[in-house]
Amino acid sequence: MPRPDRHNEIELNLLEHGSLTYLLGGTKVTVQAGRMTVFWAAIPHQIIGVGDKSSYHVATVPLAWFLQWDLPPRLVDPILHGRMIAEPRAKEGPRDATAFARWQQDLSRPTQTKRHIVLLEVQARLMRLGLALPPEPAPRARASAASLESPALSKAEEIACFLAQHYREPLTTEQIGKAVGLHPNYAMNLFKKVFATTLTQYLTQHRLSHAQRLLATTNGKILGIAMDSGFGSVSRFNDAFRRAFGCSPREYRQEHRA
Repeated sequence: MPRPDRHNEIELNLLEHGSLTYLLGGTKVTVQAGRMTVFWAAIPHQIIGVGDKSSYHVATVPLAWFLQWDLPPRLVDPILHGRMIAEPRAKEGPRDATAFARWQQDLSRPTQTKRHIVLLEVQARLMRLGLALPPEPAPRARASAASLESPALSKAEEIACFLAQHYREPLTTEQIGKAVGLHPNYAMNLFKKVFATTLTQYLTQHRLSHAQRLLATTNGKILGIAMDSGFGSVSRFNDAFRRAFGCSPREYRQEHRA
C-alpha cells in the first residue's frame, strides 16, 4: 500500500499463505497465516511488508452494523480502541478459508437472500470469535505498543508511532522531530516520502478516528469530543470532520449510534 488507508468499516482478513505486516495506528503488527484478524479500518493502516506468494481474503462490514450486532465486549472494545484481534484457534483457518470463498461466490452475483445469508454468517463468525477470546488482562499486564513491534522501526515508522501515541496533545514539528532525533524539516520530508501523506494529515486521521469512536459509543458533548480528540476548537473539528466524511459529527452520531 503506497500510503495509509482508512475507511469507516470493520475489516476481516484471512491470510492463507505467506506473511503480511501492517502499520496499524503506529504499531507494527505481523499477521499469521491461517488465523483470521479483525480491526477497525478507520484507524490509519498500511501494509508495509508482504512475504513471497502471500494471498489473503478481505471482507468489510459497516461500522453501524457491527455495533448493532451485540457482540461480546471483549471483541468490540479492543477493536474500537485501535487494536487488531486475531483468532486464537489455529484449527479455524481451513474453515474460514472455505467461508470466505463461499461469501465471495455468493456476492459475485448477489440476490437479497444471498446477501442476507452472508450477513448472518459473518455476524455468527464474529460472535464465535468474541466468545473464543480470553478475558482482557489487567492494565498492568497489557503489552505496550513497543513490545508489539516486529522488526526494528525505521525513523519514519518511529514518527508514525509517536503521532499515534500523542495525537490528542497539541504537537509541533519541533516536538515531533525532537522525539525521534531528527531535524523538524527532515522529519516532515521523510515522513511524506515514506507514507505519501503529511504529518498534519496523518495526525488529523488519528484525531478523526478517535472522535468517530466517541461519537458512536458515548453520549459526550460535541465540544468535549473535539477537545478530547486533540482538535483545538469545535469549529476546526467540524470542518475537518465534514471534509473527511461529508456530514457533521452530529449527523454521524445519529447514523452510527449502537
